[in-house]
Amino acid sequence: MSALPHLIVATRNRHKSTEIRALVGARFEVLDATDFPDFPEVEETGTTFLENATLKAVAISRLVDGWVLADDSGLEVDALDGRPGVWSSSFGGVEGDHARNNARLAAAMAGVTERAARFRCTMVLARAGAVAADFSGTVEGRIGLEPAGAGGFGYDPLFVPEGHELTFAELGGAVKNTMSHRARALAQALGWLAAHRD
Repeated sequence: MSALPHLIVATRNRHKSTEIRALVGARFEVLDATDFPDFPEVEETGTTFLENATLKAVAISRLVDGWVLADDSGLEVDALDGRPGVWSSSFGGVEGDHARNNARLAAAMAGVTERAARFRCTMVLARAGAVAADFSGTVEGRIGLEPAGAGGFGYDPLFVPEGHELTFAELGGAVKNTMSHRARALAQALGWLAAHRD
């Protein structure tokens, strides 16, 4: 049995919880919704990352003892007026279908010269049904001309972070975790938790 305190991530997205687990290291034992089969699906009805992260964090924190972390994140493309944004995971028409999402984005960007974009992540910490704090991280970059690389998930094959020529999918998790939107938001959350230990 682990002696580490639990940090429960309000997601069933194993890619997301794997990234968070790698970033947290030995500070917490990271669990997610797949460890709690009775957790309900929390409908993400918000129109902002903060609203959706708050919905998830508050709902799940009512069901467990301890800290719950919820993350809502997505890709904002300047030439598409910030889309897909909060609807990033369903941009291609099917929720969570990364291939469709990337195909629609690549098609939407065909012939477009302004390719600036950013990944944005908002995280909310909650306990006993109440929000304790929220954090946000971004990473600037651009949309590549075509998908490249087999690593990562989501839009990683199309996103080239600032200062690099390779996509997140080509750079791999170890490099991505030094600069990603999720890493930057989580660093703030972990700092807050360290300052507010029971």
